[in-house]
Amino acid sequence: MKMDFHAKENEDSYTGRAADATWASTMLSVVDPRDKRVVDIGCGGGIYSKAWAKLGAASVTGVDFSSVMLAAAQKQCADEPRISFVQGDALENGLPDGCADIVFARALIHHLHDLRGFFSEVKRLLAPGGICLIQDRTIDDCAVPASQTHLRGYFFEQFPRLLEVEAKRRPADRTVRAAMQQAGLAKIERLSLWEVRRVYGTLDELARDLRSRKGRSLLHELTDAELEQLVDAICLKLSGHETISEQDRWTIWIGK
Repeated sequence: MKMDFHAKENEDSYTGRAADATWASTMLSVVDPRDKRVVDIGCGGGIYSKAWAKLGAASVTGVDFSSVMLAAAQKQCADEPRISFVQGDALENGLPDGCADIVFARALIHHLHDLRGFFSEVKRLLAPGGICLIQDRTIDDCAVPASQTHLRGYFFEQFPRLLEVEAKRRPADRTVRAAMQQAGLAKIERLSLWEVRRVYGTLDELARDLRSRKGRSLLHELTDAELEQLVDAICLKLSGHETISEQDRWTIWIGK
């Protein structure tokens, strides 16, 4: 079944790690966040809200529709006074017009049915000269063949129906671009990012992470028995590797 973002047992699903340097260097190649106001829509557990603060943002406002996710985010970011959180919908969050120099959303838009409405809200939030960075996966990003680094590919080898789930929810590049244009965003660009998700020191560490389904809403589509089957298959494929650097390919859409 689908992941319930409001369930207490999923509170820590998007905490417990930091954004990797591969992500940070890509963001810095696009925008200088120093002394800028950032709004992080769909902030989950606050991993990337904290990352923007570390990059020098003057303030970061994390927005999420789940009070459970926000409670986890507040704990994760308790040591960073520049970060605040607001409960709100991706299409309507109550923040004032023009309050952001940077609007960021990671792994959000594949959950949305109204992309035009979302980008209209993004445009409303942006101050003159502002920029949005929307990070998500297309179906092409998901369908990259499995490898020692692209572990997600093993999900689809083992359970092809998961790729069908992804195909139904992953937005096409042309769809995202059209929604951005219709909302009035300009100078639209697209770039690709291979982001290091996590480095595992042992297969046992990887197996525990997979079993927890942490940060992987797709794995909520599997039963416990199917998940155990997947873990066994991946560990067999990776047997003999001392460390595993897991990476995912993302698309980033940029609009001004």
